[in-house]
Amino acid sequence: MKSCLVVDDSRVIRKVARRILEEIGFDIAEASDGMEALAWCRAAMPDAILLDWNMPVMTGIEFLRQLRREPGGEGPKVVFCSVENNVERIREALEAGASEYIMKPFDGDIIADKFAEVGLI
Repeated sequence: MKSCLVVDDSRVIRKVARRILEEIGFDIAEASDGMEALAWCRAAMPDAILLDWNMPVMTGIEFLRQLRREPGGEGPKVVFCSVENNVERIREALEAGASEYIMKPFDGDIIADKFAEVGLI
């Protein structure tokens, strides 16, 4: 079973994403900020990461840049999931190594479609 780390400072968003991703066959871990997510990745690199942009401690983009420098950090498919809809922000995320970008609010179909597009399902 593939693993996905859901990184968002909102407990509600993490819970909704967990339910959707478990339904499509993922083992889920959760982190509430980029620093916690980095610790998870250093312990066990996931196959996928669903990542929020705006979080305390370490933002999503800071996390992504650090992740890609970690041993094995080039492996996970990273799907940003954010309210950030500025084209420059989306470009910045993709240039930093994100595989895809989802706008909040999202639903199960959107997540399944994006995960399929990047080869996760």
